[in-house]
Amino acid sequence: MPTNPNGYGLVPNSYVARRASAALKPDGRALSPDWQAATRTPRFVDMLTGEPGPLNTTSAVLWDDEALYIAFWADEPHLVATMTERDQLLFFENDLEVFIDGGDAYYELELNALGTIYEVFFVWRDAYTKGSHWDQPRFDVHNPAAHSFGGDYARGPGNFWVGNHPRGERWAFRNYDLPGVKVLTHYEGTLNDPSDTDRGWTAEIVIPWSGLGDLANGRSLPPKPGDRWGIFMGRFQQMRMRGPVETVTAGWSSSHFGVADTHIPECFTQVIFEG
Repeated sequence: MPTNPNGYGLVPNSYVARRASAALKPDGRALSPDWQAATRTPRFVDMLTGEPGPLNTTSAVLWDDEALYIAFWADEPHLVATMTERDQLLFFENDLEVFIDGGDAYYELELNALGTIYEVFFVWRDAYTKGSHWDQPRFDVHNPAAHSFGGDYARGPGNFWVGNHPRGERWAFRNYDLPGVKVLTHYEGTLNDPSDTDRGWTAEIVIPWSGLGDLANGRSLPPKPGDRWGIFMGRFQQMRMRGPVETVTAGWSSSHFGVADTHIPECFTQVIFEG
């Protein structure tokens, strides 16, 4: 297993994704027999410290010949979701997140309790060479929606532009829409009403294998039993604090990173596809 490239020495955990026994009919509740039989991840932990998150969050993965399926179960006593426009910056409010590693590229999907989604596709700049797979019109670095990105954290005077990952910068394509992706959510409680206590929310994500060609990296689509894909499953929560800082953003995930930066594919959970 690879270790964290930033010197934290963490080995990513693994998860075995069962094959669905029948066609799934997602509705956001994740109550079907297949989801009930699926192995859930342990309670999400703080990405930085590895301590259990104060609000229970778990996820599970299923698959069949048509698609990859990811479900989340998130406790939340005060449901908050206000953003309704596609590709708004959902990480500034409470959200769930999925990243999928593709070797020279990776994909980010975020969602809130309303089912609003945010997508970005990242290509490592060292892989973006003339004549490569990425040198094509839909990955046009001159598009106003394409940005240079160096990572979320640990940028200092000596590495401000490139960040601290050994591969350096990525091209971030904010106009990317993964073909066929579906997000369905369900919440139990009242949104944006702090006067009562809510139970939380669930989500089901459907990602067709036919839309993952840019991330296959030589792997079969659909996968062969035993294939591994690096997949990050996480949650970001705006936590109210006492004192001069009113809120802080807490990051919890299915794996301990040792750093509060989701953009380290080497730390993504290794999902193994069971036959």
